[in-house]
Amino acid sequence: MTNAKAIIVLIVLSSTISRDSLLKSEEGRHSLKKKTIFALGGAVAVSAIVVIAVVFSGAYPKKDAAQVRLQPDNLQLVAMGKKIYDANCASCHGRDFKGEANWRERRDDGLLPAPPHDETGHTWHHPDDLLFVLTKYGPAKMIGDGYQSAMPGFEKVLTDEEIIASLSYIKSRWPKEIRMRHDQMNKSAAQ
Repeated sequence: MTNAKAIIVLIVLSSTISRDSLLKSEEGRHSLKKKTIFALGGAVAVSAIVVIAVVFSGAYPKKDAAQVRLQPDNLQLVAMGKKIYDANCASCHGRDFKGEANWRERRDDGLLPAPPHDETGHTWHHPDDLLFVLTKYGPAKMIGDGYQSAMPGFEKVLTDEEIIASLSYIKSRWPKEIRMRHDQMNKSAAQ
């Protein structure tokens, strides 16, 4: 497995914290909140490290990602993005961005359910360019080595502009604080 593929695997794994494993013991039930906060903090830290590594590893075509900047304040682009999201993304991620139930736990078929795209999910933990390539190529193509994902790549379905529009729409729905944190992450990733 290449370094880039290992990095993408870490991104996926960092979002698969199993609540059930925390609930199995009496101690787990009493300290679920503390453990969940610690685990989510760890996932965010791992995601930040992974994002930096992916950006510098060349895990995706630079020509695709180099021009990507989401534009959540561009009303025309966001309106187009809503239509694209509703037609291509909402069936799994939800019109309300809540994703599928138990999105951190693999289903019986081994695939992860669609995560939420609101502030409770991990979408905003990744910079624009990584969100773009994951949407364009899909996690299975990015990771390779037989990795399977329910998330398809949209390379042959949507144009680059349509992908950016749908992602801009998603970002436009985040609370101001989350948008500001995501903007800061983009600045850090670009350095």
